[in-house]
Amino acid sequence: MSTTREGGGPPPSGGLFSTGERGIFRRTLPADVPKDQTFTRSLTLLQLTMIGVGAIIGAGIFSLAGEVARNTAGPAVVISFLIAGAASLCAAYAYAEFSSLVPRAGSSYTYGAAVLGEFVGWLIGWDLLLEYTAIVAVVAIGVSGYLNYVLEAIGLGLPQWAAASPFAEENPGVVDLGAVIVCLGVGFLLTRGTKSSARVETVLTIIKIIIVCVVVGVGVFYVDPGNLADFMPFGWSGVFAGASVVFFAVFGYDALSTAAEESEDSRRKMPKAMLLSLGICMVLYVAVALVMCGMVLYTELDPEAALAYAFQAHGLGWLGLVIAIGAVVGIVTVCFTFMMAGARLWYAMSRDGLMPRWFATMHRKNKVPHRPTWVIAVLAAILAGVAPIGIVAELVNIGVLAAFIVVSLAVLVLRYRRPDLPREFRMPLMPVLPIVGVGFSLFLIAQLPLDTFIRFFGWMAIGIVVYVLYGYRRTRRVMPGGSVDIAKITTDDTGTEPAGGPGADPRS
Repeated sequence: MSTTREGGGPPPSGGLFSTGERGIFRRTLPADVPKDQTFTRSLTLLQLTMIGVGAIIGAGIFSLAGEVARNTAGPAVVISFLIAGAASLCAAYAYAEFSSLVPRAGSSYTYGAAVLGEFVGWLIGWDLLLEYTAIVAVVAIGVSGYLNYVLEAIGLGLPQWAAASPFAEENPGVVDLGAVIVCLGVGFLLTRGTKSSARVETVLTIIKIIIVCVVVGVGVFYVDPGNLADFMPFGWSGVFAGASVVFFAVFGYDALSTAAEESEDSRRKMPKAMLLSLGICMVLYVAVALVMCGMVLYTELDPEAALAYAFQAHGLGWLGLVIAIGAVVGIVTVCFTFMMAGARLWYAMSRDGLMPRWFATMHRKNKVPHRPTWVIAVLAAILAGVAPIGIVAELVNIGVLAAFIVVSLAVLVLRYRRPDLPREFRMPLMPVLPIVGVGFSLFLIAQLPLDTFIRFFGWMAIGIVVYVLYGYRRTRRVMPGGSVDIAKITTDDTGTEPAGGPGADPRS
């Protein structure tokens, strides 16, 4: 794609903190790549929505909800989900508007670089590389808990050394072998091609939705109101602390946006898929959390397999086993979406010169970024094999909340900087919703423990060093010039014509 400079002529190079050619805040758009290195557009609205639902409903409903209910919020985990969902909705609107404006791989990285500048985009992209890898690890740990439950039920339980990480709070082992196998298996599936893997993802997600509906439909008959009497045992502080953890369970649409270059009619279908997936999942989350806490006193929940345990406690062990099997199958879809997102984010930053070009090479036959996919699969497998779920989940949340803040601010800035840009979707209640989204995100970040901040800023410091020593110079060879106009995302590189047509005013 062409990268015409804003203003129609070559701007001065500017200083280090300018938007000029040498400035770290120059606004950039994705670099050109050969046709044989581009994605194939094959994802329909149904497949996009299922990828979104597959990403959102996972460890949060099958394992994390039980842990938070038992240790942090009690039955008021329902309120924790609603608070986290409200914050997530504000960010979802921002992502939906951006996906209709910049339907390219890279998600928050691409949006941030196009509006707030290259350095901001790099920081959020570097942040999300860690977060998406960590998410895959967290979810794989959640799968492992249910996998062990299933294997024990049929007399094939794993030995303790292979059933948990060495840092698990209860019954530590040597390595979480189930989690390792899940990470590597999903990596293999993703390298087979987008169209084939999306079909598998859709089937698995439908299975997962059916299981969730069974949980609600059957479980409601075993709810004991007495289990909900002490609804808020940890007070509002527990509710808000719980919200900061279960927030991990109510995003996924941001990962979905990384598949924009693989979507049919992405300007129109991507925003719809994001909002549909979040709406479906919030209804299911609240219903399941309420039923789970109503079936069993929150203090008795098994944090590793809470739903299965709730049914087993009522003599429905066979149904608990079905749920556990479905959880193993269904939670894999979360790994699928976030590993896909991480690989495409890595591809986008490598394509733009911020990371080695080697990672931006497509598989010749399957047209997927296979190299970063395998790197993320291996790193996630290592993390999942040795890390406890709680620490990894907190690390995930701070990074994604930071990305939400950047995207919310960027959509606000761009709405006032370029109100003329054609938008297939417009965020409502401007500027209230993006401001509320930023406020919610900052509030939830404040609930996280100090150790999480130390790990997060340590990772970001490494990212700054990588940018200074490599990315700053390399990206100027790949994408020379100063700031470019976001309106240059045209029909040729998105597959659809923007709402304003080809004659939309490109001026800044």
